[in-house]
Amino acid sequence: MPKHLILCDCSGTQNLDQEALSQATGLPCSKVHSALCTTQVEQAATALEGEDAIICCAQEHRFFDALAEELGRPSPAYLDLRDRAGWTTDQASTLPKMSALVAEALLEIPTSKTVDVHSEGLCLILGAPDVAFAAAEKLQDTLAVTVLLEQPIDPPMTRAYDVISGHLRRAQGALGQFAVTIDQLQQLDVTGRNWTWDAPRDGGQSVCDIILDLRGDRPLFPAPEKREGYVRADPKSPTALADAILTASQLIGTFEKPLYVRSEPLLCAHSRAGQTGCTRCLDVCPTGAISPDGDHVSIDPMICAGCGSCASLCPSGAITYDAPPTDAQMRRIQTLAKAYLDAGGTAPRLLVVDAYGREMIELTARHGRGLPADVIPLSVDALNSFGHAEALAALTAGFAEVNVLLSPKAERDTQDHEIALAAAIAGDHLRLLEPTDPDQLSEQLFAPAKGCAAVETPQRPMGTRRQITRQAAKALVPDADMLPLPEGAPYGAVLVASDKCTLCLSCVSLCPSGALGDNPDLPQLRFQEDACLQCGLCANVCPENAISYEPRLNLTSAALSQVVLHEEEPFACVECGTPFGVKSTIDKITEKLAGKHSMFANPDAARMIQMCDDCRVNAQFHQQNNPFAGADRPRVRTTEDYLSKRKDH
Repeated sequence: MPKHLILCDCSGTQNLDQEALSQATGLPCSKVHSALCTTQVEQAATALEGEDAIICCAQEHRFFDALAEELGRPSPAYLDLRDRAGWTTDQASTLPKMSALVAEALLEIPTSKTVDVHSEGLCLILGAPDVAFAAAEKLQDTLAVTVLLEQPIDPPMTRAYDVISGHLRRAQGALGQFAVTIDQLQQLDVTGRNWTWDAPRDGGQSVCDIILDLRGDRPLFPAPEKREGYVRADPKSPTALADAILTASQLIGTFEKPLYVRSEPLLCAHSRAGQTGCTRCLDVCPTGAISPDGDHVSIDPMICAGCGSCASLCPSGAITYDAPPTDAQMRRIQTLAKAYLDAGGTAPRLLVVDAYGREMIELTARHGRGLPADVIPLSVDALNSFGHAEALAALTAGFAEVNVLLSPKAERDTQDHEIALAAAIAGDHLRLLEPTDPDQLSEQLFAPAKGCAAVETPQRPMGTRRQITRQAAKALVPDADMLPLPEGAPYGAVLVASDKCTLCLSCVSLCPSGALGDNPDLPQLRFQEDACLQCGLCANVCPENAISYEPRLNLTSAALSQVVLHEEEPFACVECGTPFGVKSTIDKITEKLAGKHSMFANPDAARMIQMCDDCRVNAQFHQQNNPFAGADRPRVRTTEDYLSKRKDH
């Protein structure tokens, strides 16, 4: 059954055109209500009787969920038209924008994959004795608490929680699976009248579910706010202490941990044969969830906080964001653009926001000018999962401009890199916004546009992020053959110095993407530019330092086929004439060894340098003092030999 839009103008504070919205979206719409959450509850209850209802108000979702439960009906779907479109001072029509938001809400987005994390409430508290003991007393009835002191002191005479002393050497893991190593570990002997500390020992190991760090010192982990189960507070702030204790008390039970990224190790270009290549994900991961693992990298899903930086920067697609998947993100972008244009809108602008941006939109809608009618918000869970491929796909789909609203906690380096890369391909259609308040956000968005025109014929590229980037670039810059890109771009050419290259083909054997290849019939080094990841492996492994890179995007058909980077004349075997090796290399070896090395002192031995493998073995076998020759085989012993030695015969 088709969805049914339940409209409410929130006490007449926004303009909703029932007939126009129904015609633009193709969905039946209710009459425009004014107070579904208060005086028109009966009409809301009637609307909830249908399973296909979409309540066009997200603010009161708790009220409507409770109402649906009371009626024995499933919770309805929700759509926020008011904050994102209805509350605005822009006099232009908001119908195309509302149509786009409705179309996006109808998309079926795959649910994120999750894994269960179990926490039994084993809590390790770090800090000065007075602070740590006070926290332990508040948590002792909820969690199984152990206090770790730096120095042994007279402990409180209680068995409600445990006390140990030592130096925390290492901590690793996350909620439900922390592992700690403690040096100078001393435990209390609680038998007898007076409790005593036992002898210190190094390398004590233990596990816990929660770490409450009240030391006020350096954090135990990088990006501590992203490490689940690690609660940290300033011991000098009572408010921070209270919040930390409350947070720790809630971390017991079974939790769903999203699996944010998906990895394909065979595509990873991190390393080959002990040579390091791409390290983009390792360099950018804020939590340290990614580590080298042989030829590829491994990701600890328990530590991963889902920032999305690794997926945006990965040149090969070995790491892709999966919450939601990349193709679902692309469908959202393309659906927003298509619905807006189909409803009569022109030159829409995309505003990419996370939770911080969503709050900014709500504040400017309620207290400021709201969003312009041509600005369509795209809400994402991880801002850095929106990279250059997504930005180019948006411009290709019909958006005239892409704005990314940075939050204070976002990894700025990733966005700078991705926006610079997209701008090098598409031009001045992208910008990062860093407003400090909602009014500043409105001012930046209501400011006169830069005159960026949308693409004349919108397209919807499909495939991997690399394929989408190439298709989008050809649509956005149809007359360009070659686009220069900034340093660090994952697209480009391999340049080979012909005077240095000896065609050893080490680069070919280690190229992770197959961009470099050889010719089995001729001494050639071949290259397919579209497949090159600019990972650095071939340059690192080249013994002659003959390889360098040129970051660029080649939009010609030549990038899709192999071209010869370097070739030389083959050398023909002096015995059979079969081509083998490279003539310049054989000549150099002959010049250095013939008559100058003891193994090649005579002409016959020197001539073997110029033979193919088969002829060289044959010549060695038949030469005097054949190295393959052995002693004569012993004669086979027969029956006659045996009987001739018997005395009774």
